[in-house]
Amino acid sequence: VQLVESGGGLVQPGGSLNLSCAASGFDFSSSAMSWSRQAPGKELEWVSSFLSGGLRLYTKDVKGRFTISRDNAKNTLYLQMNNLKTEDTAVYYCTMGGTGYGQRGQGTQVTVSS
Repeated sequence: VQLVESGGGLVQPGGSLNLSCAASGFDFSSSAMSWSRQAPGKELEWVSSFLSGGLRLYTKDVKGRFTISRDNAKNTLYLQMNNLKTEDTAVYYCTMGGTGYGQRGQGTQVTVSS
């Protein structure tokens, strides 16, 4: 199993980023997938999940601002993040499964700062 996140960076408050996760080594199209994040000094936090049947779930802190999507033909998971806030600063991880705490990649840093 390999999960490779990309798309992070430095952005000003109110800005946008689109994270990608390239998956390989398992049946991506049949797997629930999630995004989690870990801010400095804090525990890993679930952000969003894309479950079987197309159900999408979000933590209340990002609902309305973030959108999870996937392209099964490309084995890729996405997280479109709009109206970013300083409190969104964290390392973002793509994770297997629907809980946000499964096997994950190396992460991509998102820093929201003016």
